[in-house]
Amino acid sequence: MADIIGDVDPIRAARGGRDLSDELTIHYGLLPRANRGIFAINELPDLAGKIQVGLFNIMQEGDIQIKGYPLRLPLDVLLVFTANPEDYTARGKIITPLKDRIGAEIRTHYPASLEEGMAITAQEAWVGRDSGKKIEVPQYLRQVVEEIAFQAREDKRVDRRSGVSQRLPITTLESLVSSAEQRAARNGENSVVARVADVYAALPAITGKMELEYEGELKGADTVARELIRTAVGRVFSKHFTDVNFQPVIQWFELGGELKLPDLATTSERHQQLAKIQGLMEDVGRLGVQDRKDVGAAAAAAEMILEGLWAHRRIGRSEDRGYYAEKPKQPDQRERETPGRPPRRQFN
Repeated sequence: MADIIGDVDPIRAARGGRDLSDELTIHYGLLPRANRGIFAINELPDLAGKIQVGLFNIMQEGDIQIKGYPLRLPLDVLLVFTANPEDYTARGKIITPLKDRIGAEIRTHYPASLEEGMAITAQEAWVGRDSGKKIEVPQYLRQVVEEIAFQAREDKRVDRRSGVSQRLPITTLESLVSSAEQRAARNGENSVVARVADVYAALPAITGKMELEYEGELKGADTVARELIRTAVGRVFSKHFTDVNFQPVIQWFELGGELKLPDLATTSERHQQLAKIQGLMEDVGRLGVQDRKDVGAAAAAAEMILEGLWAHRRIGRSEDRGYYAEKPKQPDQRERETPGRPPRRQFN
């Protein structure tokens, strides 16, 4: 109360030789000092009820009274409060009389579209580093980062009461850039293009921004986050390659081809390996690659294509980023043919 409204300062009274009833002994708080300005209080429910009561006279009459002094100071100040929905937190609540004196309430919401979310993330994320390394984040990776948040808000394993704030894609994008920056420093490269593997390096930024339901807790936060990334990659892949036939790429793996992309592989090493796959580099232009000779952009886009094919279960991938042909599913013991029973007919 003394910090916001004010109080009698006995030390000032003693130093000045004044009586405590003297109005010159009053210490004015933050709110009176904000006269003719805007005074904002974040997380209003966290304030104790006594402090919220102290705001009544200011909200109603526009003046303050300190310790019952007859002195009144008319204030010209705009009060702005912020608070989460009451079902979001159990830390406190806005008392009813104070809420009745609030002139207007503005409810915010999550971004309605992917483009709006990307604009907010690009505005708030710290991606312009001064490390001397040029880090380029392709547009499709920004879409993947934002799509993760959209998928998390719809996932039943994520607690919707807690919600998934816009800080999730912001911190994910920052961690993605940090991963690419670290790889550039360790490989001695001055310029690097972020790749889809950097999204998985940002797992701690994703798991730290989600509250899980019971089903999600059983699976684990890392598992849920990896599935969200896979779903997001699949959605972005479908937007860019709706009418593209990747059968030559899939056939390359089915004929025994395998590919492994280590996390610390240089840009040229990844490009040389990816260029061996037939038909893979032909459609990187759909991901915004203007020149196929740009090995950084081409390699990142080609890896995104492989990740999209894995997300749609067209090819397989191991945890250490090894791509291979999708293995046929083994039939369940109950579905296997038993002696004397005619074989099941299959329809394609």
